[in-house]
Amino acid sequence: MFTRIFGIFIGIAVIAFIIYFLLTSSQSLSPSTSHIQIVAAENFYGDIAEQLGGSHVVVKSILSDPNADPHEYESSVPDAVAVANASLIIENGLSYDSWMDKLVNASPNNKRTVLIMGNIAPHKLPDNPHVWYGIDNVTSFAASITSHLKKIDPQNSKEYDQNLQTFLLSLSPIKDKINDIKAKFANTPVGLTETIYLYQSNPEGLSVLTPFDFEKAVAEGNDPLASSVSLANTQVIQKQIKILIVNSQTITPITTNLENEAKEQHIPVVFVSETMPKNTSYQDWMLQQLDTLESSLSSQ
Repeated sequence: MFTRIFGIFIGIAVIAFIIYFLLTSSQSLSPSTSHIQIVAAENFYGDIAEQLGGSHVVVKSILSDPNADPHEYESSVPDAVAVANASLIIENGLSYDSWMDKLVNASPNNKRTVLIMGNIAPHKLPDNPHVWYGIDNVTSFAASITSHLKKIDPQNSKEYDQNLQTFLLSLSPIKDKINDIKAKFANTPVGLTETIYLYQSNPEGLSVLTPFDFEKAVAEGNDPLASSVSLANTQVIQKQIKILIVNSQTITPITTNLENEAKEQHIPVVFVSETMPKNTSYQDWMLQQLDTLESSLSSQ
């Protein structure tokens, strides 16, 4: 028993030393003390912060793999170090990325600002943490990030304001596309495997037939009720829906079966993701998905 306890103590000491070493090393290797160090829990928030901060910020996004399930993330020492060194932390909240709270609490810092987008979002849907899919929410996120950048770095306030205006204008094509889809396809019956797309299907006027408890269970990594699965399958087999919108990052045997049934019935399957694809921007990501959706709706 003593040997085991001693081993655990040594392990903790080694980890603590590694964190200390990385902290001091990362500080000495920081690109510039004039840069605002930002850590975003998800890469779409990191991209928005980078657009708003321009050359005055260095951004690290923790979740950046569009092929991985965000709910299965496990924190690492480098991520903990980045959080410890950051002046600004951006997380989603709403129990979506609670692991970030643990990283923040592990390195208390009164000078660090933590922005929780779920608390800022003016338009939240019940039991649905995917607030970044709401374009009106993103407008508020950008304004809040800009406000805090100006507090941290007031001498560049004018540039941050200009970046904000540029960013807000760049959201116009997304809003226009959503309005176009509503004008052409309002009340079109569709299926969703997950709650994430409700933030856009609602303003698009699409009629979502999939039971909400089915979507919610999949979003939370749980098995839907058998009755909900049966109903969702029936809606596909009987071609009650025109398209099926699938979250590509929460794939289960149940959603795969639904997808296969849709393909058998020649119902278009439209994929959306929770994490932004690499080498793109938030705006391009949203527009690409909307273009695919519009094309699929037009084919019916």
